[in-house]
Amino acid sequence: MFKHFANVPFKIRLVSISILWLVLAAVVVSAQTTFNKRTGLNVECVGNVMRLTFDKSLAFGSQLEIEAINGSQVVPLTSSLAAKCGYSMESDPWGNTKLYASLLNCFAQNQGDQVFDIALRLRMYGNEVSEEDVHEIRHTCKYKQWASREILCERNFMENRINLLKAEFLAPTSLHNVWRMVFYTPKEKPMMMEDVLKAGYGVSTTPSRLVLRSPYGMEDTYTQNVNGVQMEVFKMTTYFKREWAVTMVDTAAACPTGGLQFTDKVITWYMPRHITPLMIYNQYDLLELYMGIDGKRLDTTQMNAKGYSLSVTNSHVIISLPVGGPDGYYKSHVLDYQYHTTYSIEPMLELLWREGQSEITRYKVHYPITTPPKAEPPQVTDNTVAKSGVFDVLLGTFLHDVELMNITFSSGVMTVAEANARGINVQQHGLPNGSRTFSIQVPFSDPVVLKSHINQEFTTYTLPLIFGLIILPEYTPFPHPALVETTLQDITLPTIVGTCDDEHFLVIVTYGNQGKNFHIYVGTQNISAELYTDYGVQENSTHFTMTVPFLANEIVFELAQQSLVRGRLDLTLWEPINSWHLNNFSLACEFPLTMTECFSNGTITALAVKVESAAQIVPSQLSLTDPLCKPKFSNSRFAYFSFAASSCGTTRTFYDDVMVYQNEISVPGSKNTGTRYLLTVSCYYLLNDTQTLTFFTKPGRNEPFAELGVGELQVGMRLAKDPSYNSFYMEEDYPITQYLQQPLYFEVELVQSPDPQIELVLENCWATVNDGVSVMSWDLIVNGCENLDDRYQTTFHPVGLEDRVPYPPHLKRFEIKMFTFVKDDTVLRDQIFVHCEAVICDINQTDTICKRRCPSQQGNIKRGMNQISFIH
Repeated sequence: MFKHFANVPFKIRLVSISILWLVLAAVVVSAQTTFNKRTGLNVECVGNVMRLTFDKSLAFGSQLEIEAINGSQVVPLTSSLAAKCGYSMESDPWGNTKLYASLLNCFAQNQGDQVFDIALRLRMYGNEVSEEDVHEIRHTCKYKQWASREILCERNFMENRINLLKAEFLAPTSLHNVWRMVFYTPKEKPMMMEDVLKAGYGVSTTPSRLVLRSPYGMEDTYTQNVNGVQMEVFKMTTYFKREWAVTMVDTAAACPTGGLQFTDKVITWYMPRHITPLMIYNQYDLLELYMGIDGKRLDTTQMNAKGYSLSVTNSHVIISLPVGGPDGYYKSHVLDYQYHTTYSIEPMLELLWREGQSEITRYKVHYPITTPPKAEPPQVTDNTVAKSGVFDVLLGTFLHDVELMNITFSSGVMTVAEANARGINVQQHGLPNGSRTFSIQVPFSDPVVLKSHINQEFTTYTLPLIFGLIILPEYTPFPHPALVETTLQDITLPTIVGTCDDEHFLVIVTYGNQGKNFHIYVGTQNISAELYTDYGVQENSTHFTMTVPFLANEIVFELAQQSLVRGRLDLTLWEPINSWHLNNFSLACEFPLTMTECFSNGTITALAVKVESAAQIVPSQLSLTDPLCKPKFSNSRFAYFSFAASSCGTTRTFYDDVMVYQNEISVPGSKNTGTRYLLTVSCYYLLNDTQTLTFFTKPGRNEPFAELGVGELQVGMRLAKDPSYNSFYMEEDYPITQYLQQPLYFEVELVQSPDPQIELVLENCWATVNDGVSVMSWDLIVNGCENLDDRYQTTFHPVGLEDRVPYPPHLKRFEIKMFTFVKDDTVLRDQIFVHCEAVICDINQTDTICKRRCPSQQGNIKRGMNQISFIH
C-alpha cells in the first residue's frame, strides 16, 4: 500500500528478469478502454474508477515515477499525496503494475459530475532521464450512475462521496463555506479546515458532491469489530456556515481490514452484510451484489469457470477463492532460512443497498489478499542407481522465481557453470505448472564424493551438498543442505593361489581393484625387506609372487615321517587402516626329507622335527634312549642327533639275513609318565653286504606363467570434406571456415592396431571457444549418444569394410551442423575447437559403456547465425 512509501515522489522500482530491452516512447491514449500493444499499456474505466495496467516489459531495469497532470502543471505523486488525492497503485515483484484513480481525484477535470478527464505522466529512468522514457496518458471516463452515497475502499485510502443536491441546505456547500469539521475517533475531535488538510485528509466538492478521503492508519480513524470482521472507520461531520445559517453533513466510511480465513486450498473472505457504521436502519434492501477481480466485475459464468463463489447469509456476504487461481500469483519467500510461498490476489466486492425511500449507497472494495507464508520444504529425491557409479539427485519443487546459483561441496563452493565445466551435470527442469526443479549428477569418482568402507567388500559413497538458491527479483539468498549416500559392492578382494615343488611353496597374490593396500603376513611375521629377498618376491601393479622354502621359520609342520614332512604355509592379508583381514590362506604340502641316515661305518644320524601337535616340546631337551645322548644341534624346530650304532642305548636285532639297529628319541622321563615316544630311529644292514646309497632329486620348475608388457594405442581425429569420407583436410588447411548449419564430417580412428577383437567407442565429444579449457562449451556427444538438448543433433554414420578400412570397429564417424556460441545475445566470431574422449573395448564386452543404448530427442537449443572459422 502507499502508506508504506516515504513522502517522496510517488515511485516504484519495477524489476524484470526478461532479457529484452524496450525503447520507450511517449504515448497518449483517450477512450473508454484503450490498449497499446507496443508499450503494454491498458487503460479502461471500471465503474467509478479508472484502471491503468502495464506489464514488466514497459520498464525493464528502470525506476518508475508517476506524475499527475493538472492543466498546465505536473505534480509528482508522493505516496502520501496519492492516498490523499485518490490514487492507488500495486506492482507485483516482477513489475506488472496496476494503478487505480478515483474519478473524483484531486486532479481530474470534472464536467458536470458525468465526464472526467484524467491525465498522468509515467516517467522511467535509470542512470539518465531522456524524453524517450516518458509516457503521457490522457483518458476520459463517463459515469452517470451516481448513488446518494458512494464509498470506495482502495488499498491505501477510504473515500466517501455524498450527494449534496438532495438535501435542503441552509448554507452554501463550497469548501470556502466550511466552518469546521468534527472527527469521531469515536470521541468527538473538532478541527479547522486547514488543519484537516495539513493532517493528510482529502476534502473537496464537486457540482453535486462532497468528497472526503482518508488514508488508512490515520490518527483520527478507529477500528471497529462489525459482526466478527475488523473494519477501519472514518467518520466525521462537516459544518457549512453563512452569516445566519449552519448546515451539518454527517459522513462515514468503513473498510475491511480483516474477515479472512485461509486453508491450504481456499481463501474465504467474510464481509458483514449489515455494516453498522454506515447504516442507520436495521431494515434495508440489497439491490445489487457483484464480485470481481482487479476492479472488474465477473459474471456467473466467469466465476464458475475460475472456481470463485459469492454467497449471502443473514449475517455476511461471503466470497470464496481457490488458492492458486488464475487471477493471482505465487511468490517465494525466506523465513528463518526456510523456503515459504504465498499466494496473492485482489478481489473486488460491490454492494448497492437502499435505506428508507430513496437513500441508496454504493459500496465498493478492492481488497488485496496474500495468504500467510506456507512452509514448503524442498524435497531431496535420491534417484541414484548404485551400479551406474553416478549420484543422481533431484531438488524441488520451487516456484519460477527461484534460481540455483552455486553448490557447496566437500571441497568448496562451485557455481553452476563451474560444476558443469568439470563434469558435474547440473540442470534446471521446468514443470507444466510453471514450477521448477534442479538436478545434479556427480560421478562417484569425483573428488567431491567422500568414500568409506563398511567392510572388506562394500564401499559407502557420501555426497554432502549445500544448494545455494536465490529468490528473484529481490536476490534473497537461502541455502538448502542435502546429504545422499549409497553403498556399493564394488571392492574386488585380493586373491591367493599357490602350489608346491619339492622344496618351496609357490604363491601368487592378485591385488584386486584397490591396489596393494594391505600388508602380507607369513604366519605371524610381516614380510620385511629381508624376507623379500629370502622369498624371491616379485611384484607389479596387479600382483605379487613369492617362493617360500619349506624349511623357512614361518612354515608350520603338521606331520613328520621317516622320509617326508608335511608343512603348511599360512598367509594373512591385513588392511591396516580399517584393521581388516582381507584374506586368510593356507597351503599344505608334503616335502621329501631324510630323517634317518645309516652309514657303512656304523654311524647313525637322525633328525627330529617339532610338529604342530607337539607344540609343548622343546627340541633341545630331547635325548636318545640314553638320556646323556643329547642333540648335536638344535633350535626351536629341529633336533639333530649323530651317534654310533653301538652307543646311546641302541639295540640290535637279527631277522634272517638282516641286522636292525634301533633307538628312540624322546623327552627324558617320558616312559615313566606314559608320554608317547616322538621318533623311532631304525637302520637295516644286510649281514653279508652293507651298502649305503645317497641321492637327491630336484624337479624343475615347469609351470607356465606370463610376463606383463607395455604398449601404446593411438587414436586420431580428422575432418572429411564430404560424406564419402574419402578426402580429408590436411594440417595446413586449418582453421577451416564454414557457414552455419553446413555439415561437418568427423572421423575418429584407432590407428596402427591389427587387433580385430577390439573396438573404438566414442564416449564424449564437445566444442569449446578458443582452447580446451574454455568455460563456454557445448556437448555434441554425451555418454556415447547424441546431445538431446540440441535442436540440430549429432548424426552418426556407419563404417563399412573398405580398402583403407580393414577393421571397421576401429573407426567412428559422425556429422554435426556448423554453429557458433552466443553470449549475452552477442554472436561470437571466435574459432571453435572440437574434442573427443574414446574408450577401447573388447568387441565381446557387454557393459554399458561399450554397448550403450541411446534415448530419443527431448529438447532443443538456440544457436547463432553467422559465418565463423572452425578448428578441430
